[in-house]
Amino acid sequence: MSSVAITKDTYLNWYEIMLLLRRFEEKAGQLYGQQKIRGFCHLYIGQEAVIAGTISATTKSDSMITAYRDHAHPLAKGMSPNAAMAELYGKATGCSKGKGGSMHFFDKENKFFGGHGIVGGQVPLGAGIAFAEQYLGTKNVNVCYMGDGAVRQGAVHETFNLAMLWKIPVVFVCENNGYAMGTSVARSSNITDIYKLGLGFDMPCQPVDGMDPVAVHTAMDEAVQRARNGDGPTFLEIRTYRYKGHSMSDPQKYRTKEEVEEYKTKDPIEIVKKHITEQNWKDEDWFDEIAAKVKAQVEEAVKFAEESPYPAPEELFNDVYAEANYPFVKD
Repeated sequence: MSSVAITKDTYLNWYEIMLLLRRFEEKAGQLYGQQKIRGFCHLYIGQEAVIAGTISATTKSDSMITAYRDHAHPLAKGMSPNAAMAELYGKATGCSKGKGGSMHFFDKENKFFGGHGIVGGQVPLGAGIAFAEQYLGTKNVNVCYMGDGAVRQGAVHETFNLAMLWKIPVVFVCENNGYAMGTSVARSSNITDIYKLGLGFDMPCQPVDGMDPVAVHTAMDEAVQRARNGDGPTFLEIRTYRYKGHSMSDPQKYRTKEEVEEYKTKDPIEIVKKHITEQNWKDEDWFDEIAAKVKAQVEEAVKFAEESPYPAPEELFNDVYAEANYPFVKD
């Protein structure tokens, strides 16, 4: 299959997607401070280029799975901001019926198979989802995200081995934002070039500039095409940065303000806006229209969440088990 070209529309879509993700997360942080959102809450601010470049290189039929910093992925895949915000509020209209919260978004319709709270626990699941696609004879690919702390989990390496052995159509992505909670990669790993972990399995692997959606798209496109063509998995270390703490409760004493400000000079939203402007594709009126559109979406999502009911007590007993109808068994 041919690769996916980057066009004017790609840039325009990138800008709108990334701005929605940024404004949604900013609002989530504000509401958390007002105690409208409870529990843990991990924001994606700064990392938007990772998901933007992935969306442009994949199709709606491709699936995604990630860890607990999981608001951006399903929103970019097509989840309604209303359903996302309602889940943060713990409301029955949320994407996980108000029972998952920030760390456990799920959207079967858009093939987003979860945020997962167990570090590295989603990696075998992502390979399993891809194996099911392979078994059924589709050309669909799973993009399986993990953090830089998860790569030291044994289950990740076991999964890499089987994925290469069986040539499973999965793209493993380490979103390396530099810190596993508050611990830098250099303090916790002998290998600081995380992508090199793929070499031990003869898995194609490379580092990627995660602040640039063009770089992400290009690397992801190559990896996705490899998987579609039956050549197996790829491991991408996408080097990005989060402007906020690990979670809302993180005082961030492990890094300097200067470090954060330096990364903000590489802000992916501003980089894409600059390119659109330099190409004379759109003027400031268009950027204002997109800003107003996104603001309205986020405000509507908050209103929807505020007005939605909490789950009924008996809902605790639902969705614990699933009927064993074995949907993947061939005739």
